[in-house]
Amino acid sequence: MRSAEELTHDAITEPNDDADIPLIPEAHQTLAVGDPGAKGSWVRGIPLLRIFAAPDIEPAQTLLESGEWPPYAEQGTRLRVSERAARNGFYAPAFQGAPTTTRQAEILNTALIAAPTGVEGVAAGRDVLSQTAISKDPITDYNSTPRRITSTNVLVVGDVGAGKSAYTKTVYVMRPLILRHRRAVVFDKKNEKGEGEYSPIVREFKGDHIKFAMDGTGVIFNILDPAISGVNDDGLNNQLVYLNTIPALMRDGHGPDEWERKALRLAYRAMMKKFEGTRTPTTADLHDLLGVIDRHDPSLVGMSGETLELLHRSGISMRFCFNELLETYGAIFDGETSADVRLNRKLTSFDISQLPDTGPAIPMVMGLANLWLLGTVRRPENRGIRTNVINEEAGHILAGPLAVQQRSNIKLSRGLGLSNIYNIHKGATDVPAGSPGMAVIEEAQTVHIFRQDKPEAAQWCVRTFGLNPDSAADIMVLRNGHHLLKSGADAPEVEIEHVRSAWEVAMTDTDSALRETDSAYADLA
Repeated sequence: MRSAEELTHDAITEPNDDADIPLIPEAHQTLAVGDPGAKGSWVRGIPLLRIFAAPDIEPAQTLLESGEWPPYAEQGTRLRVSERAARNGFYAPAFQGAPTTTRQAEILNTALIAAPTGVEGVAAGRDVLSQTAISKDPITDYNSTPRRITSTNVLVVGDVGAGKSAYTKTVYVMRPLILRHRRAVVFDKKNEKGEGEYSPIVREFKGDHIKFAMDGTGVIFNILDPAISGVNDDGLNNQLVYLNTIPALMRDGHGPDEWERKALRLAYRAMMKKFEGTRTPTTADLHDLLGVIDRHDPSLVGMSGETLELLHRSGISMRFCFNELLETYGAIFDGETSADVRLNRKLTSFDISQLPDTGPAIPMVMGLANLWLLGTVRRPENRGIRTNVINEEAGHILAGPLAVQQRSNIKLSRGLGLSNIYNIHKGATDVPAGSPGMAVIEEAQTVHIFRQDKPEAAQWCVRTFGLNPDSAADIMVLRNGHHLLKSGADAPEVEIEHVRSAWEVAMTDTDSALRETDSAYADLA
């Protein structure tokens, strides 16, 4: 039988190519480094040196039965590089690390958990994985070298109550406004105590609150305002393009045919000629000239009487359409633009919260205001200012005929320093597939995806924005205030937690009316 000293010597000797690693001793043997007869055990008798003695090792039989082997008793364990010191008990055994796998060790690669964005831009939340701050701003990303994105369009999609409005207010309105040469324009749709939900923020930043109402208490927006008479990316007159969308909005999607469009153009040209150098024409002036055929118009030379009669009838059809517009929505569109409609250098809110959800009023105001904004930012006093345009309830303009207008002006918007932010609930139902509105959505390169409870809505996000297929399940269980950020075509999506200060929480609160109702019921009880 080999002695304990020999066993210890084998345990600390490095194996070579010709010798096997020492095997576990048989059950009746012991690894008794601490036995009185073992070499080096004399150290235990000296008070100051006993701390350097190796610990006692249980008999091998006990270790086998328990199934627990300390690191210094494992096969092939090398205690120290100095064999002599180890034999004399001057080293305690060297503990080795626990076994692991490459999957577990991924966390040791700091590149995998680094912050997914740089520090340029606006503080936009906290990355859930790395717990680092996220900075995001489409205008900053577009102007970076090299460019991180090629489109400044932004889409925010999510169910009601998931936190998308609070995020939009914080990251795309309040925080950018503290920067130089930044501005925000908001289409405020949600009603909060008789006004739009952005109203407290507008007052805080001393912005302009432009309110629209059906009862005559709001502003008037002239469809023929000179600010929207520019040319879009397709080389078309913005006013004529907009006028052609009005019949489609008034007649449930049935736009004008070629005869009606011709009659509309004839009336428009006659109107502009009639009021040239005098005053700004209004919708009522256009209405009065629809159906009036001037036989001396160069475009009508050689036309038969039958053709002119058909043009007359088409013009009368358009007159009936615009007559209905003036009678039903005259409080908004009948007259010259009110003086209160102006572009503030910081924050402007188009409050459409008091307009009916059904009918053409909301999409008409949103479309007209977008064209007015494009014309207004061209003015010298407005150049050099980057503007975030917040389209709340963007389905009103992306799902209808105005989507064509939106898409035609995307490049023009980018050249004027505009970033369009579209807020929708469910892309699969809010915007038809294959429509111009869907093209606008697909061009967005900054996408914030909040919770979508329905599987089909989550799958739509995965397909439309090229997300990891496994992200569909994550989208359905996102907590309030959490969302997936997809920035650029190639970057992977990351989960972001929205972090706000106490002041920002108070400014973005939209549930005060509910709490007041609860309080009232409590008082009655």
